[in-house]
Amino acid sequence: MKRPEICRYCGGIIRLVPASSVYGASAHRLGLEQESLYQCQNCNARVGCHKGTTKPLGNVANEALRLKRIETHHIFDAFWTSRHMTRANAYRWLSQQMRLPAKETHIGGFEMDQCQMVIDLCTEAAGEEAA
Repeated sequence: MKRPEICRYCGGIIRLVPASSVYGASAHRLGLEQESLYQCQNCNARVGCHKGTTKPLGNVANEALRLKRIETHHIFDAFWTSRHMTRANAYRWLSQQMRLPAKETHIGGFEMDQCQMVIDLCTEAAGEEAA
């Protein structure tokens, strides 16, 4: 993912900041005290970084999209672990189901509609397995 510079929501400047500036004392409990994230200085849209790097995990998201991505990850992770898949195999499956190139199949880069598609695909596949 490309490092964000301008916020796609408000046009504000995005800066690399310590995770502790967002999570405060919880940063230690979350294991983020040494980590960074990109945050819009105007509207608070943000995206975390891969552990130990300044490489963004996806694209900048407002609160609603961050919450939808969290929900999507919970459902997707429960889906592939219950099927005893590896994470890599799960993302390959998802890439095929969504008809996306593997490089573009990352929940951290998905929009609301794509997140809902992941939720629907996992729910449908789990329902078929139970039937």
